[in-house]
Amino acid sequence: MSTSTPGADGPSYWNVPNTLTWLRILMIPAILALFYLLPFPYADPAACAAFALAGITDSLDGYYARKLGQTSRLGAFLDPVADKLIVAAALVLIVSKDPRWFVVIAAVVIIGREIAVSALREWMAEIGARGRIKVTILAKYKTIMQIVGLSFLLFRQDLLGLPIYKLGLALTAVAAVLTLWSMVQYLRLAWPELRGSSSL
Repeated sequence: MSTSTPGADGPSYWNVPNTLTWLRILMIPAILALFYLLPFPYADPAACAAFALAGITDSLDGYYARKLGQTSRLGAFLDPVADKLIVAAALVLIVSKDPRWFVVIAAVVIIGREIAVSALREWMAEIGARGRIKVTILAKYKTIMQIVGLSFLLFRQDLLGLPIYKLGLALTAVAAVLTLWSMVQYLRLAWPELRGSSSL
């Protein structure tokens, strides 16, 4: 990312938004280490806390990029990559401890959607029509549900009498539905280009 709005001299790759995004990427091996190396019962809450912290940085890097005028192509590339990597890593960890069919299906749906939408964005960019598939409000709600749901699933333990893991399953199921719904929205927006039309 550059340290100012486009047109300023001298890019800086370690400004506040970029640093937060790199931190989110570096949290992936940290979550893996906490999940597998810490003695039980500390491993799951520690992995949950690290994942939740990474989720918070997802909101902060975009906020500071806009507030400080530190937007750039690098930041636009890194941010979604970091999001997809950490969500995929969390899902793999969760499935490794709970391989029930509905958990696996939710993981496949969420990861598969991210791959499909990323491919769609790349193709739309190649034909100069990426602006047609901007992030929707529904996609933002989906992200919130994912972060909270996956955090609960990583936590795995009841808290103050609340069935945190069951709540996580419910929230992740809702996130999977929203994931499919938002993908359909993107496909509808891109459909004129996919079928060779130039108008919506």
